[in-house]
Formats: sequence, structure tokens, C-alpha cells
Amino acid sequence: MLLVVGLGNPDPEHAWNRHNIGFMVVDGIAQRHRFASYRNRFCGLISHGEIESERVAIFKPTSFMNESGRAVGQALRFFKLSLNQIVIVHDDLDIVPGKVRVKTGGSAAGHNGLRSIDSHIGKEYLRIRLGVGHPGDKAMVTKYVLSDFAKDDQSWLDRVIPAVADAIPFILRGDEPGFTNKVSLLMNPRPEKLRPSARAAPADQD
Repeated sequence: MLLVVGLGNPDPEHAWNRHNIGFMVVDGIAQRHRFASYRNRFCGLISHGEIESERVAIFKPTSFMNESGRAVGQALRFFKLSLNQIVIVHDDLDIVPGKVRVKTGGSAAGHNGLRSIDSHIGKEYLRIRLGVGHPGDKAMVTKYVLSDFAKDDQSWLDRVIPAVADAIPFILRGDEPGFTNKVSLLMNPRPEKLRPSARAAPADQD
């Protein structure tokens, strides 16, 4: 079983915040793979389904970002999972908007949701890092992540959410490079090459 956790804040006014892109993406995964409706459990919302015949649970903590670890810890203990069976999907200020990166472990880099999770379960879990860009001034970070995406962001959001949903089977296979390559290809499809004709058409004759 794999537990895929999206990070965000639960109140409606936060729904389109940059900090909530984790919620947006896991909702996209659940919809793409036709998961069951969410249910309230473990201080969060959980949905179950299968991807490539493997059982997967999508989880959105509703304990607010700063307390995400408490909810994740409850779910992890209930399902008796190890850290290599959990994936955290979250916003990342250090990555340009629309880019997706994957890594295991490391620093929380100032992300309060990750810091809370680290304190409850440890650090050696896989992270899908979704770039939202940086405001350019550390003093503006909190306001930036708790603000809605700009209108210009909609074009890449409309591509990154389905791209991650389509590429998530690579994560189940343990192929992180394959995942990031697939996401990149889906977001930036290569133009098809024109096929040359097998035979040139005969010239018109008088």
C-alpha cells in the first residue's frame, strides 16, 4: 500500500492559495484514477483506490499546515506503514512555478508542514515538490504562500495537475526519474515530426 499525502489548509478561503497546491494535486490523482469519495478519518480526509493493481490511499490532513504531522502520524500508525510507503506532495518556494522535483529526506527548508511531519514520523519519506516560485523577499513568504495563485498561473496549473496524476504510476514502481521525465514530457510535449511521403507523387503530364 502507498499513502499519498497532499499538504494544505482546510478552510474554503485557502482553497486556491499557493500553499494548497498539494491538496489540488492529490485531488487530481484521486479524480484521474477514480478513487472513492473522501471520508473523515485521522484528522483529515482520506480516499482509497487502486493504481496499476496496487492499493493507494490519498490523504489530506485537515489539522492545518502547521499540525500536518499529527494527522499523518495517525494514518501511518493505523495502516502500519513504513516511511518508504508514504509520499508527501507539497509546494516548494525554491522551484520555479510549474516545475516538479522528487527527493527523499532532507531539510524542511522552512516549510511548516514538512517540519511538523518530520517531528512526528522522521524525515526519510519521498517528497513530490511542486514549484510555486519565491516572492523575492523572505519577509513576504508567509503572505505569498497564503495568497491565491495569480491569473497567469492558471495555464501551468491546468497542465501540472493532470501531468502528475498521469505520471504517478512511476512513483509506485519506484522510478522517480521516470516520474519527473513523464511529467516534463506531458507538460511540454514534443512537436510531432512530419513523416516524409513513401513515394513522391508522379508529375502531371500533358
